Amino acid sequence: MEKNFLLILFYSVSGSVKSLAHAIADGVEDVGIDYKIRTVPKISLNKEKTNQIIPESGEIYCTKEDLINCSSIAIGSPTRFGSAASPMKYFLDSTGDLWATHALENKPGIVFTSSSSMHGGQETTLFGLITFMLHHGMIVLGTPYSIDELNKTKSGGTPYGPTHVENFNSSNELTRDEYEIAKKTGIRLAQFTKKIND
Repeated sequence: MEKNFLLILFYSVSGSVKSLAHAIADGVEDVGIDYKIRTVPKISLNKEKTNQIIPESGEIYCTKEDLINCSSIAIGSPTRFGSAASPMKYFLDSTGDLWATHALENKPGIVFTSSSSMHGGQETTLFGLITFMLHHGMIVLGTPYSIDELNKTKSGGTPYGPTHVENFNSSNELTRDEYEIAKKTGIRLAQFTKKIND
């Protein structure tokens, strides 16, 4: 199995978090390291659908092997009442076996999210995803203020990770600042990943 790639893992409903994931991927591409974009399935009571590896359309579902074999991880979820969406939470909650074997320890990671309103719980969602990373012994990288767009954004973007605010432009399309914050955070994660793996 292929190893040493950056994993961009997301769940998206309206497309906003998917847009952030692809903006992060643009940054990773600029650094020139391998990456995979993966998603998680909706929660289903149908076991056959839950165990699918390839969805009918869109990105491939993430596996635990993807988590084990990657060099670093970016995790994104929409904000649902101040927390990660249930499908992402369900997938992350299933990683107890990886926690027991320290499989994700020392992997660098970033987090990202989207909400419909400016104060819709983005920071608590990011902190929840960061808490997951800390419990696994990962190295959490934020979004530093040396990224110029973070100092001037009127919509999404936090020092805890890239974000999007949907009702700012009534769209799942990222503003220029949101895109640049996500892309540059992707560059930062890719550069750090490259540095610790050289």
